[in-house]
Amino acid sequence: MAELLAWVDEVAALTRPDRIRWVSGSAQEHEELLAEMVERGTLLRLNDAKRPNSFLARSDPDDVARLESRTFICSTREEDAGPTNNWVAPDDMRATLSPLFEGSMRGRTMYVVPFSMGKVGGPISQLGVQLTDSPYAVASIEIMTRVGDEVVELIAEGTPFVRTVHSVGAPLVEGADDVPWPSNPEKYIVHFPDSLEVWSFGSGYGGNAILAKKCYALRIASVLGRDQGWMAEHMLLIRVVDPQGRAFHVAAAFPSACGKTNLAMLRPTIPGWSVETLGDDITWIRPGEDGRLWAINPEAGFFGVAPGTGAATNVTAVETLRRDVIFTNVALTDDGDVWWEGLTDEPPAHLIDWRGDDWTPQSGRPAAHPNSRFTVSAAQAPSIAADWEEAVPLDAILFGGRRATNVPLVVEAFDWEHGVFLGSTISSERTAAAEGTVGELRRDPFAMMPFCGYNMADYFAHWVEMGRRVTAPPAIFQVNWFRKGADGRFLWPGFGENARVIEWIVRRLTTQTGAVASPIGRLPEPGSLNLDGIEVPPPDLEELFAIDPDSWLAETDLVEEFFDTFGDRVPAELRAQLAALRRRLRAAKA
Repeated sequence: MAELLAWVDEVAALTRPDRIRWVSGSAQEHEELLAEMVERGTLLRLNDAKRPNSFLARSDPDDVARLESRTFICSTREEDAGPTNNWVAPDDMRATLSPLFEGSMRGRTMYVVPFSMGKVGGPISQLGVQLTDSPYAVASIEIMTRVGDEVVELIAEGTPFVRTVHSVGAPLVEGADDVPWPSNPEKYIVHFPDSLEVWSFGSGYGGNAILAKKCYALRIASVLGRDQGWMAEHMLLIRVVDPQGRAFHVAAAFPSACGKTNLAMLRPTIPGWSVETLGDDITWIRPGEDGRLWAINPEAGFFGVAPGTGAATNVTAVETLRRDVIFTNVALTDDGDVWWEGLTDEPPAHLIDWRGDDWTPQSGRPAAHPNSRFTVSAAQAPSIAADWEEAVPLDAILFGGRRATNVPLVVEAFDWEHGVFLGSTISSERTAAAEGTVGELRRDPFAMMPFCGYNMADYFAHWVEMGRRVTAPPAIFQVNWFRKGADGRFLWPGFGENARVIEWIVRRLTTQTGAVASPIGRLPEPGSLNLDGIEVPPPDLEELFAIDPDSWLAETDLVEEFFDTFGDRVPAELRAQLAALRRRLRAAKA
């Protein structure tokens, strides 16, 4: 406890808040904090009849998203950060940050927020403490983690904890009026993996301020996993239950805009099958004494993107948002509810948009910010498993991307090392809405490119090693819901019908039948995919699984080019997998 108190005093001496408030995590304290933010203008209370105990926040227009360009990994050695991270020497970064944090909390309260990732005291759980001058961040952390005095007691008993410090960077001089959303144009999100610290300055938004999320649960936790023999992954976690009542646990890594939340809350269209949500975004994985990999969702809530979430795409998510939600940068309806693009087919005739301005369908701009969010307890999801806070044994791991070409609907890896190779090569094709050339591949291996706290080549090696630490590793699959025909149509209906792919995967786990080998992995045997009740024309089905050796050989050149950015740190096993893939493709052409 002395260590924690000394650190709090040290940060307070630097940032000079007017007061220090230790957060207990009680429901009453949470309600009081929300009420204080309503009075201050940070939050707007929504219509209680429409959306009970829910609130709307509008951020500063310059503070609306996670900032990869301002996110740094300050390892002692630059090569340990790797070419995909922004690196600055730790001493140089501390010299930059110290003047910024000097007096940054003047006129404000510094909240001390002790939190647990995973249930308090759980075998895979980790502890942290965030010091922040943002009540919005405090309220969000209370939803996204387990906050409370129990955490302080564990720290007092000697349990290690990760230190995180956050300031909006807007000190209040005496007599100055505050603003509803204080922030600073200068922003830094900095990770010190060698000392297990996160320092964030200038932003009050999302993962820049809720440091338990991507900063701790992925970037710092990936380093902890590397050093301690476990894994921190950007994965959803679900339980699939078949008609016989057998349960299978699946973790899936999807880059953004690839159907991750839809799969986390999937409602199967196949009679007798069900899916229970265990987690929607982050999964921690450890080897178990039984020779299997065991997983938890370390978070307590969902911090989801609102636009595109609607009854037609994810009715479970919509039902989860019925009450007790903090919405950020969505639109406000005339009757005090919220709306965003995709919530309904037709927009309301009039709204107040995310900036606080009048909006109509003729306004020619989005009513909600494209990165607008909801923060809600995971326990509220209708699909949440009764034991969602407990560890589960993994049966399968899925990797997905958004590919209009080449990648089939589903392919099974030949073995663990081949599966790691698949994960290391995940990519999505840029669309017209994305920066860059249309069709260009954007690499996002394991969906971890922005979130790995160390050199990604070493991360690949850690994956290879983890397969050797267990006797029964999960099977690995790659899926792609987004393949298109020559006419630009999606070939697969997606959404709830994705359960048909999951059903095939479960049959592979239980019977080892229904697959044929191809140069890139095992594909569903013709007729083995359950298509009862849906219409997928035979030519579309054939194209969904078509493998063109020439196109794939061209892709292997891109993979080699990507691997070469890491130099000689890429594991030899993955170089061997690339060579084997080329041999199989050339043989298929012969």
